[in-house]
Amino acid sequence: MGKKILITGGAGFIGSALCRELSALGSDVFVLDDLSFGRRELAPVDDDHFHRVDIRDRHGVMEVFRAVRPEQVLHLAAIHFIPYCNEHPVAAADINITGTINVLDACASAGTVGQVFVASTAAVYPIADGAIAEDHPLGPLDIYGITKLATEKLASEFHHRTGTPVVIGRFFNAFGPNETNPHLIPEIQKQVRAGARTLRLGNLDPKRDFIHTEDMSRAMSALLSCGLQGVETFNIGRGIEYSVREIVEAFARQLGEPLHIEVDAARVRKVERMHLLADVSKLKRITGWEPRWSIDEGVATLLTEDVAF
Repeated sequence: MGKKILITGGAGFIGSALCRELSALGSDVFVLDDLSFGRRELAPVDDDHFHRVDIRDRHGVMEVFRAVRPEQVLHLAAIHFIPYCNEHPVAAADINITGTINVLDACASAGTVGQVFVASTAAVYPIADGAIAEDHPLGPLDIYGITKLATEKLASEFHHRTGTPVVIGRFFNAFGPNETNPHLIPEIQKQVRAGARTLRLGNLDPKRDFIHTEDMSRAMSALLSCGLQGVETFNIGRGIEYSVREIVEAFARQLGEPLHIEVDAARVRKVERMHLLADVSKLKRITGWEPRWSIDEGVATLLTEDVAF
């Protein structure tokens, strides 16, 4: 059996894909998840490798780390649906900040953890045109981005306190099977699979960098494997941006039917950035990683998706 790896949030959308990737590579994968957003069936581990714990439960998190004694930790557990965070800022801060403190302190006390990956977000960047590199000035626009910027600072402090190498991954817009939040692509998926051919959506013109969760998982695995030291930050995106209209067009191509859009005023965000595009040259240069999944290939699987794969 390979290295013991603990994934917080491993029953969630991205975490479950990461579990599959690392397990396929021979790692001994453990999952910590409270199932508030994730689903147990998405985490492809046996019950003795699954721990249902809220990361705000400091004692419970410490107990899991003492029992598992992981060699690598990937901290993905968070609340990250931006509208929910904006409506529940105290809960968002408690989970994303206090929870991260608990996880990092457990890493420090376990005595076995040799590397930590901390999930951040492209939401730490301000509004900008063009591809954004990791050294771009930061300036989050919402509660979620603010909590994740705090997470990055906590990860840096953890490294300076313990000497443990830390990788910070700024996730751009993920898509793929088993989405657990009502983001754009799963909303289109839901409406189309329910038979709708006129879709009710919000803002249509903003462009986002959509990356498949399998490509994200391969990127994280590559980052764990290349012997990084200190604290290193990487964008994890595809390097291509698509508008809402272009995503709808991809669904229409895969359906072989025209789709129409009706703007739903209730879905329109009052504050919106028009572009969010990753410069992934650092990720490619350091790891040799390249994305494999196109939008059309991913959408094709979503039209037939019923269960986790």
